[in-house]
Amino acid sequence: MSDERIKLRPRDESFPKIVCLCGSTRFHKQFNDVGLRETLAGNIVLSIGAAVTTDEEHFGHLSKREMEEVKQRLDALHMHKIELADEIIILNIGGYVGESTAREIAYARELKKPLRWEGPQ
Repeated sequence: MSDERIKLRPRDESFPKIVCLCGSTRFHKQFNDVGLRETLAGNIVLSIGAAVTTDEEHFGHLSKREMEEVKQRLDALHMHKIELADEIIILNIGGYVGESTAREIAYARELKKPLRWEGPQ
């Protein structure tokens, strides 16, 4: 991904830190809780979409192929959020890190983004 796009936004001290929340969408409540806490701390929060329940409940009406396409698009979109972020917060609830989150962590490390863990590492 092009590093030039990332450098377009202001980088001075007055610009708030951008954090990106990563983790399983099964922990949608924790995404909301951590998102609120980070917002109140003055950070810009990049998170999952408007999830209020599990993927199955959101997308269960789709065929298996359609659900996989949606998940791939959302995964790609989340990688762009990681690119924009100054710091990545991993929601490691109960020690669970799924495939998508593991890919996000690997990508964040590749980009040398600082990682902060919520829960056990």
